[in-house]
Amino acid sequence: MGANTSQVSDLSESQSIRTLIGPDAISENEPFWNQLISFTFTSPTCSADAKLLEEAVVPLAKTLIQNNPRSGNFGALVRVFLSRTKELKISTECQDQLFIWQAHNALFLVRCLLKVFIREMNEEELHLQFSYQERAPGTYDSICEDLLEELACNLVHLIVEVPLLDITYNILFEAVTTLLVLLSYQLFHKEVLKEGLIYGYLTRGRCLSLTSRLVKTLLYNFIRQEKCPAATHVLQTQSEGGGLLYGLASGVASGLWSVFTLGGVGSRPGAEQDQNPLPLSNQSLLLLLVLANLTDSPDTPNPYRQAVTCFKNTQDSSSIPSPQPHTFQINFNSLYTALCEQQKSDQVTLLLYTLLHQNSNMRTYILSRTDMENLVLPILEILYHVEERNSHHVYMALIILLILTEDDTFNRSIHEVILKNISWYTERVLTEISLGSLLILVVIRTIQFNMTRTRDKYLHTNCLAALANMSAQFRNLHQYAAQRIISLFALLSKKHNKVLEQATQSLRGPLGADDTAVLPDYAQDLNVIEEVIRMMLEIINSCLSNSLHHNPNLLYALLYKRELFEQFRSHPSFQDIMQNLDTVIGFFSQRLEQAGSDLSVERVQEVIKKGAAALPKERLKKFPELKFKYVEEEQPEDFFIPYVWSLVFNSGVGLHWNSQGVELFGMDSP
Repeated sequence: MGANTSQVSDLSESQSIRTLIGPDAISENEPFWNQLISFTFTSPTCSADAKLLEEAVVPLAKTLIQNNPRSGNFGALVRVFLSRTKELKISTECQDQLFIWQAHNALFLVRCLLKVFIREMNEEELHLQFSYQERAPGTYDSICEDLLEELACNLVHLIVEVPLLDITYNILFEAVTTLLVLLSYQLFHKEVLKEGLIYGYLTRGRCLSLTSRLVKTLLYNFIRQEKCPAATHVLQTQSEGGGLLYGLASGVASGLWSVFTLGGVGSRPGAEQDQNPLPLSNQSLLLLLVLANLTDSPDTPNPYRQAVTCFKNTQDSSSIPSPQPHTFQINFNSLYTALCEQQKSDQVTLLLYTLLHQNSNMRTYILSRTDMENLVLPILEILYHVEERNSHHVYMALIILLILTEDDTFNRSIHEVILKNISWYTERVLTEISLGSLLILVVIRTIQFNMTRTRDKYLHTNCLAALANMSAQFRNLHQYAAQRIISLFALLSKKHNKVLEQATQSLRGPLGADDTAVLPDYAQDLNVIEEVIRMMLEIINSCLSNSLHHNPNLLYALLYKRELFEQFRSHPSFQDIMQNLDTVIGFFSQRLEQAGSDLSVERVQEVIKKGAAALPKERLKKFPELKFKYVEEEQPEDFFIPYVWSLVFNSGVGLHWNSQGVELFGMDSP
């Protein structure tokens, strides 16, 4: 490397690199270091390039691991980087692009080596690699510094202190990426790590006071969605004087400053975000999610989670001081806009879930928005394309809906928002439909998909809970939404009859069958299907009891398919709830009979509308209000930490890990 444009293939031949990893100590004052970090290298941004880089670096890093106890060159490289970070802010103010470029290169080298070190050794052994250093004969070093802690703290300082400009974009990206790499020990452990050296550096001591600033900066990096600067903005004066340093010729930095113009962001290679890469935004969000999901240590709660749960809106003029530590203010409008625009990415949906679930200020703000469709529509689109999404992304989208439907104002207002021509909904042309009716359609479709494919009880439960929360507030349901509610009931009824028949046959048993043969557990299947049917009856009943006169289309669909409900009238599990449905069906059937035979659709709807106003409410039995609240599992980290790291593994820009050593999750994880 050194003083010229390099490619992955040049790494092992580079004399500078061979000197760095060799057995001879290089004092940090040697001109060698300036030469080493004056290179241009197109950092990888797609997974294929990152894999090539990783494969090239591994043997070099392993050689350094063997020689570093004698040479101390890794520690010297880290100190060279740290000496430059002290002047980064001044360099930025002075537009000293060369200085920033060299600091970036030093950090890039540190990060590439660290990534292999972390895979090859535990934290204590890593700590030793930082402590080896060259000793001149007869000298005594009384300064006992913790170079690993120094690096971690300097990276945090760099991220929060150095402003995001064209000339600092890449070094800020590299700082965020290096922190992710430092925390990547978790990937190589099956169990969730609750303590560790690097964990301690970031959650206690010198970094603790920067917690809120780091969270705020990472959030703003996500909000700003800055693209990588074009190469033309940087080192424009490089041809003057015949070169910059050690023969740097015109254009030598162009590769470095266009490092992010190739690959992109996305949970899968080839995702559409690749066309518009936002590496700093993506990597900052991944780091934020990793930090916010660190476990609490026995004596200290995770400060990053505290910061995420209590930040406030910059528009909040309340003078009441927050009792929470690490609080700060951020522009909620900008954050809301970014959340709405980026929902196709798993990590943005996870951030939205985290904020809705944990930050009451943000939840209140989101629920008060009058443009809720901007947030809800992308969530519905995720669910609509359920077969293309990983299960975790679908869960997060569903839980977001469940949290939103806990709020009655939300449940009312979504029926007032009228949408035109939803292009991604392809099963039927919907020229005009309310957001509420569309939400019902998509949730029912998710239930039906789950019944035929995945059969995931957790998915069923959350879908039905969201519908139940909304049911009392159903208003002016679209004709198609009303039909789909009854069609879902028809599907459940058919499935119930089939399982019941199978259960009956299995009890009789085939002639000559072996008594010890294992039979399918039809009783359990029957129990699950009856729970779902009960829930659907309660949802229909809740709508009829609370807003009958607002939903003529549901009444029409119910009467049209009334024979579906007859078999459940005398069923002990449904008798109580069936009384109300019987009352409604009987009342309207009688009115339709009185109106005569061969009624047109319009005439039937007219009879229904008049009847809805005339039905005596006291004839309907009162049931408790249907309300479900989302509650996290007892040990949420067992789900969220593997999920977050699977996102880093799949979507980290310019990062590649060999899957063989990864133990935290299976390779079929999202």
